[in-house]
Amino acid sequence: MQSATVESPKTYLTPKATGEYLLDIDAAEFKENFDRRPFLIRHHLCEHPLFVLPRVLELARTLPEHNVEYNAGNLEISQDPRQTPRNGLSIEETVRRIKECKSWMVLKYVETDPDYRDLLLGCLAEVGVHSEPIRPGMQQPQGFIFLTSPGSVTPYHMDPEHNFLLQIRGSKRITQFDGRDRSVVGEEDLERAYAGAERNMPFKEEFLAKSWTFDLTPGMGLHFPVWFPHFVQNGPEVSISFSITFRTPDLERRGLVHNVNAYLRGRGWNPSPVGRHPWGDAFKYYACRFWRKTKKLLGKS
Repeated sequence: MQSATVESPKTYLTPKATGEYLLDIDAAEFKENFDRRPFLIRHHLCEHPLFVLPRVLELARTLPEHNVEYNAGNLEISQDPRQTPRNGLSIEETVRRIKECKSWMVLKYVETDPDYRDLLLGCLAEVGVHSEPIRPGMQQPQGFIFLTSPGSVTPYHMDPEHNFLLQIRGSKRITQFDGRDRSVVGEEDLERAYAGAERNMPFKEEFLAKSWTFDLTPGMGLHFPVWFPHFVQNGPEVSISFSITFRTPDLERRGLVHNVNAYLRGRGWNPSPVGRHPWGDAFKYYACRFWRKTKKLLGKS
């Protein structure tokens, strides 16, 4: 997996004189909502040659096999990941027959291909102009391409990155939930997530009263704040989506505090939720960093 920092967002911007920006972002809406709640943007990638099926197939052939995940698409919203059915096809057959094979596929870390990396960084550069004042330190840019058959379902789950999903072809309905609502995502859910738990989560119908629903069509994009659960229902046509993601240093800090809380909880304590006492969070963060560095040094001696 390739990881890098977008040092200067403006470095990758298409020159303003050409008017050929990749994304249309409302600055005020971005400032109000980024990493707080979902919101829509527009993009200009629908006719991009990197998203025609022959080029997507070429990418799928060149990616390491473990970076291509695919399965049957007729799943439950609350799907047990251990019982996710395969589709019985190869990677190439799945791409070629995506219209009728009732499958879901994701090509992960597409930035390992130079062409897709350039496009990813170009998009994130435009995002970075707006995100840096809010969550500085854009790093670890990663791209994912989702290829799904008509009617496929992506089960209820949440992801660890800042994410914008750009709809290229077809349509999908996305139902998203507030990751700050502890009746939807509890402290222990976050602790398990930061510890690397399976991404699929149990879904409760009562959550629907607290959801946002977005119908994405080509040219539209949606922001997913970090750890905001969601599920996706594909429309009546083949769907291609491009997910552009990145992380920021505050996410590492948040994760370490959750790791400490999980450690304390496992030993019978009832730790204070992350964010309630900033001084306590700071102590846990630096204590965890000190412990990890000490452990690393001792392991080398």
